[in-house]
Amino acid sequence: PLLEEIAARFRMKGRGRATIEVEAEGADLKVAADRFHLTHALENLVDNALKYSRDEVRIRLSARRTAKGIELRVADNGIGIDRTAQTHIFEKFYRVSTGNRHDVKGFGLGLAYVHKMVTELKGEIRVESEFNKGSKFIITLPLINE
Repeated sequence: PLLEEIAARFRMKGRGRATIEVEAEGADLKVAADRFHLTHALENLVDNALKYSRDEVRIRLSARRTAKGIELRVADNGIGIDRTAQTHIFEKFYRVSTGNRHDVKGFGLGLAYVHKMVTELKGEIRVESEFNKGSKFIITLPLINE
């Protein structure tokens, strides 16, 4: 349900230029997390996908259970992130150079916040990205001990 809520908000924000799909594999996809901070972290990733994209935006939010926990993915068809920059994107105040483009504003805090929230939740985050082909952020959070 959380991914559906986020998708609905950003479909409106995308004003028709964004296709946002949600896929959940399985029924028992629960994590022990502060809903506010987890929501904000995921929204940051979706917002970045919208900001760093072209005219036709495709975003896919997905969740599935793995041996390590619950895996949440935010994938897009945006401009991608250069391999060199990928090693720095979770650092506070780091901004990927966009050359002479100045249309995307920010302070370089969003991905640092996402990283901090995920690690505070005892999880992991990584990125898979290829320049001009898009990005995929993968968050793995531990299962609830019931």
